[in-house]
Amino acid sequence: MKIRQVEFSGTVMNPRAPFPDTLPQVAFAGRSNVGKSSLINVLLGRTRKKLAHVSATPGKTQGLNFYRVNDTFFLVDLPGFGFARAPRPVRDAWKKLVEGYLARPDGPRAVVHLVDSRHDPSPDDLQMLDFLARAGLPSVIVLTKLDKLSKEKGKRQVAELTRTMRLDPDQVIPFSSKTGEGRELLLDAVAALIGDVAVDRDVAGDPGIHGGQEVEREGT
Repeated sequence: MKIRQVEFSGTVMNPRAPFPDTLPQVAFAGRSNVGKSSLINVLLGRTRKKLAHVSATPGKTQGLNFYRVNDTFFLVDLPGFGFARAPRPVRDAWKKLVEGYLARPDGPRAVVHLVDSRHDPSPDDLQMLDFLARAGLPSVIVLTKLDKLSKEKGKRQVAELTRTMRLDPDQVIPFSSKTGEGRELLLDAVAALIGDVAVDRDVAGDPGIHGGQEVEREGT
């Protein structure tokens, strides 16, 4: 998928509020400071003029930010969760907003969930994976900040995290916002998740299972 046009379409603060349009949505979720804003900017080709605000302060995103892409779908940036220093009422409001949004029948078609490749998945990460499995939402798991690890350690860590989260390897995409590794694979996955795999693809063919597999975890 080629990114031709991107525009910010507004922020939703209430999980029951109307959306900017009826275009299909793919939500991006993850813990605070997992590198979500950097990933979104690289994914959408906005490394110079940034769309998603990259902040040194975790928990900066507090609403559902809608980005209209190619006038075809919305990329929805969800608030980062698990920021312990945020006041409890704020954390509770984030949880209510995100879970309410994900549970909407007119909500996202799929979720891209980000996990820091350098660390074990947090209890919040595992809780989100269980939530997505119960909801039956097709999901892709992206392991961020891969450039922070050596090549060999990165391979071992990707394999270990995949086992720890009890995922099929085809559900996991290693990613680096610094080098761009994983960008094209994730773009193909997003295209398939919205059911539009033939649009603006550089190479014809099936993008693979990355595009629409529900999270399948043992014991869920």
